[in-house]
Parts: sequence; C-alpha cells; structure tokens
Amino acid sequence: MEWQTFGERRIYSNHWLNLDLVDVQQPDGRRWEHHVVRLRHLAVAAVVNRRREVLMLWRHRFITDTWAWELPMGLIEDGETPDEAAAREVEEETGWRPGPLKPLIYAEPANGITDSQHHVFRADGATHIGPPTEQNEAERIEWVPLDRVRGLIDRREIVSSGSLVGLLYLLMDESVR
Repeated sequence: MEWQTFGERRIYSNHWLNLDLVDVQQPDGRRWEHHVVRLRHLAVAAVVNRRREVLMLWRHRFITDTWAWELPMGLIEDGETPDEAAAREVEEETGWRPGPLKPLIYAEPANGITDSQHHVFRADGATHIGPPTEQNEAERIEWVPLDRVRGLIDRREIVSSGSLVGLLYLLMDESVR
C-alpha cells in the first residue's frame, strides 16, 4: 500500500539537516502533514586486518550520554563519492589509510522519519600514516578481534546503526568465507 504525497515545505534548515513537513495521504484516505528529517548521507568503513580484527573507535555521544565502539564514519561532502568519504573518514579519525574499499552493504536506518542513507564499505588491510587529524572523534582507536564483536553488541557497547549494520553484515560475510 503506497502513501501519496502532495508536496512539502521546509520548516527548518542548517548545514547538518533539514526538517520538512510533507503533505501525505495514507491508503485509508487519512491526509495529514508528516515530519521528515532530511539528513546528509553517511559513509562507513569496516577495515579488517590479517589477524581478523576490525578498526574501531571508542567514543562518547553527548546526545545519549553514552560511550560505545563505532566504525569510522562521517558525512559525505559535496562532490565526494561515498567510497571517497569513507576513506577520508578512516584517515582523519584513525590515522590509518584503508586498502581498497569495496561496497559491503547499503542501509536506510530510519526510513519512516528520515531519508538518511548509510553506505558501508569494507577494506582488507590498512597502512598507518600517523596520528588522527581529527582530534574530537575518539578516546581510543583499537583493532578489535572480530570474535569479540558479538559480545560487544550484546553488552550494548556497539549501538550506532551504521556500525551495527556494517559489523553484522561483516560477521555474516566472514562466516561464509
């Protein structure tokens, strides 16, 4: 059953997001204005080394006041492809240059309220090029053994959707190799 749209109007805008009201009609005939958050799209990188460890950041998120492990990720800038953004974010946030990036999975984590796209890539291997240039991202940067990832998820030490989607797919991918 498809909802019909009859237009939209922007009610807030900034560099990070736009908030729109969309005039929609549900299949049952009910018509109303639905809030839609339009976000810039995200690139995520799962970098795996030969020891079957994944490069992760331990970071604090002030919005939820929580600490958790995350994959390197960030917004795709204008004129940048998703894979270029993923490689840039790995370097800026970790100081590691990833090997060739291959698409791992694509996700729209909350498509009932936002149009955010998450482009997740996998790189096998990386070269350390120096300290991270982005100083505000992580408390720690570590290579986490893949066999520890499930436990970290179970203990809610990995909670961001970009990281969860990428890591769960990575674990599934690894199990069939």
